[in-house]
Amino acid sequence: MMDRGRLEAFSDGVFAVAITLLALNLAVAGPGRDHHTLLYQLGHQWPAYVAYLVSFFTIGVIWVNHHALFAQVARVDRPLLFLNLLLLLFVVAIPFATSTVSDYLLVGGQDAHVAGALYAAVMEGMGLSFSLIFIHIAGHGLMTVPMTPEESRAATLRFGVGALVYLVAFGAAFISATLVLAIAGLITTYYIFRQTPGDAGPETSE
Repeated sequence: MMDRGRLEAFSDGVFAVAITLLALNLAVAGPGRDHHTLLYQLGHQWPAYVAYLVSFFTIGVIWVNHHALFAQVARVDRPLLFLNLLLLLFVVAIPFATSTVSDYLLVGGQDAHVAGALYAAVMEGMGLSFSLIFIHIAGHGLMTVPMTPEESRAATLRFGVGALVYLVAFGAAFISATLVLAIAGLITTYYIFRQTPGDAGPETSE
């Protein structure tokens, strides 16, 4: 069994870096580098603002629910460490996907669809990996208070909501990249008002 504290500390560091990198996409050309006014440039950047807000709160909710879930974990085994790394792999890709979708959102055409599909694919990987973490924790008796089979099934379904809806978002990308951001925002809002398994209340996470 491994040290849970080290897993959480490492994860917190990755979350902090990923959420900070999101702000790097918020920029204007600067004085003398663009013939448009600053006000025009700021207004034209609205896709970057929308993508930033959705991704910022998504990573924030992942961090909150990751903390809440692991507070209920009594032991950490080696497979759980690798599943956590899988989650972090997708978390650190969110800034790249966010930058890409904000750059191509107003371009339209195939490039916008591909950018939206990329964003949805990264979010799908994140949601699926978080679901796998919970399934492993619940299925291998790693929680401080073991769940009954009924509780485990109900929680697994709630965990799976995000991964299922992100698949819908992937398909929606080929209709509208903006729709992908809207769906992602709705999923994040859903998880804001849900709680992780444990004594605190209904179970779920991102």
